[in-house]
Amino acid sequence: MPVSDSTISALIDLNRADAEGLVAQLTSQLRALIATGRLGKGCALPSSRRLAGDLGVSRNTVTYAFEQLAAEGYLEASHGRRPVVTVDGSERIEGTGAVASKTRATRTQLSPWASKLKQTDWPMSYQAPLKPLRPGHGDFREFPNEVWARCLRRSAVHAARRELGPVNRTRLREALAHYLATSRGVRAIADQIMILPSAQAALSLIAAALITPGDEVWVEDPGYPGAAAAFRGSGARVTGMKLDAQGMQRVPEAPAPRLIFMTPSHQHPTGRLMSLERRTAFLGASQPGKTWIVEDDYDGEFHYDSRPVPALQGLDAHGRVFYVGTFSKAMTSDIRLGYLVAPPALAGILEIAQRHIGLIASSHVQEALAEFIADGHFLAHLRRVRRLYHARRDHLAEGLERHLGEVLTAEVPSGGIQLVARLRRGRADHAAVKRLGEAGVVTRALSSLALDKPRDHGLLLGFAAWRENEISAALRTMASCF
Repeated sequence: MPVSDSTISALIDLNRADAEGLVAQLTSQLRALIATGRLGKGCALPSSRRLAGDLGVSRNTVTYAFEQLAAEGYLEASHGRRPVVTVDGSERIEGTGAVASKTRATRTQLSPWASKLKQTDWPMSYQAPLKPLRPGHGDFREFPNEVWARCLRRSAVHAARRELGPVNRTRLREALAHYLATSRGVRAIADQIMILPSAQAALSLIAAALITPGDEVWVEDPGYPGAAAAFRGSGARVTGMKLDAQGMQRVPEAPAPRLIFMTPSHQHPTGRLMSLERRTAFLGASQPGKTWIVEDDYDGEFHYDSRPVPALQGLDAHGRVFYVGTFSKAMTSDIRLGYLVAPPALAGILEIAQRHIGLIASSHVQEALAEFIADGHFLAHLRRVRRLYHARRDHLAEGLERHLGEVLTAEVPSGGIQLVARLRRGRADHAAVKRLGEAGVVTRALSSLALDKPRDHGLLLGFAAWRENEISAALRTMASCF
């Protein structure tokens, strides 16, 4: 017999001691109710909040089950609406979404790693083309593409005469070691630097080499979701650490974890700068050889209001800090090159792991980038766009105060390429993001970057990729949406 949405929870029996886990149990039991016709096509399920309350589980548990069933074609789910059953009990939906047979539905068995990937709101799903005020991007229109193209052509011409060589090209490692020492205070020799397809690849490499299932990892909350995804995928217990005006806080009485991930130069997403005193405290709390720190300096090239604080890695006298960076913010997002500066004791094994996992960047692009840096084009580009991005940050902050001051409170960072605008009066940021997106302004909900229960609601707004007239137009659109 079909059941109503008010009685669904009575048909669900979850066993917290079962090794299968609550998400898998709930997904399986809801799938069975649909497959047997108890939940018919067009039936609206309870909201995730209501079902979670009825079952006595977290809302995330219900949300992940709904997302899995939607991916399999059993439900249609959209933000702000209750999930709706999309198939009859006699139908079974394969991965393509087509009706395939009347046989009993089967569940795809995923690895623990793949199963954990579903527990994070990352990577972000954005529609193309790029629209204002999408965060996380520099302005590719300001990049010297002709100069870069010449470097690529010369690299291609010389490729036939180059030896196969190392996966991490020596010229680029040496150029990077010099640049990072002079601009960010990083202390490293070329052999400590690994060139990777992205900064995310660096996090995955670190996780693969250091994390044993069950190890504790501290991350910022709210913070960069890709870090939590990489460490969870290796079986870590990820703990979110609250922020204050100086960024990540440390609980003095808490035992040191296996690994600490932080963005001290411009905290992601708030842009807050960690003080020298706080940096020293974290270094002092870590144990050489037991606790490691990963410093992600994702947009450290862009500091506007004062002299930039040197990297945490440069303060480390005991080889405890990994330094991670990327060229996608400073140059263009499709360059697909990041880098990792490893502690001296781990550089050799990490390079072996890099080869085994296959996290290898194109030698052709590496050689071109080495020339681009050596000839001064990289620094010239940075000097130019720093001035542009500084002006754009100020223009966005001023416009938010003038047009939306009663709705949003902007936190103006000392550098970076994006800022947080907090919603006043407890408004729901997901609803605001959806409304703005429909109007043509792309933002990110601050609450979506929380590791656990969101404490703050706001919008993450990019300013670097957008010219001042584009920012002004986006602000007028935003004002009309609130």
